[in-house]
Amino acid sequence: MTNHPNTPYLSRQTPAPPSLPRRGTGDTPHGLSVPPGTSPQAQQAQELARRYELLERLGVPTVASEGFDELARDMAVRAGFLYGFVNLFLEEQTFVGLHQPPADSGYVIVGRTMSRDHGWCPEVVTRKKALPLHDVHASPRFSGNHVVDAVGIRSYFGAPLIHDSGTVLGTVCVIDPEKRPLNDARRLRDIVINAGAQVMDHIARTPVR
Repeated sequence: MTNHPNTPYLSRQTPAPPSLPRRGTGDTPHGLSVPPGTSPQAQQAQELARRYELLERLGVPTVASEGFDELARDMAVRAGFLYGFVNLFLEEQTFVGLHQPPADSGYVIVGRTMSRDHGWCPEVVTRKKALPLHDVHASPRFSGNHVVDAVGIRSYFGAPLIHDSGTVLGTVCVIDPEKRPLNDARRLRDIVINAGAQVMDHIARTPVR
């Protein structure tokens, strides 16, 4: 697989423990009321504030977690995919749960954060529904994506993490450099949907602050 050393969230080196975004004290508009008809940027700011407030209230860490890593690994193994993610949508996509190939495997090693504009998880957050892509090149809408070339991805299956309040916290997803048979798409979609339910159960068991 082609290495891409200039891609900011990819590294062939074993990365130092990443510094992930935490809730700020002055730059995040917590509690901001955005009237209907305001700009998409203002609406995104309100959604981000809701996520931070809810995660803080639930006591959910916004940094890498061994528990979330285990859930990501279990999902990837059951699906037969190389990469698995538990992804919170904060200032960046933040992979609090991550499973990927070993550093010496020859595959691209990913970091713990990624731009909110990259990948297919933004589509999952917007639509609030699972997105099964057995072959990302089968759809022009989804084939033109930075992650396709940066990591060499051919298949993606993702599902949203939706709290009972209706707030979308993020996603779970699996990606792989090999496409999958179309007739296997439903099974793989169900795996990530069930994994999303497991993550939300895990969040519900987190001690409330």
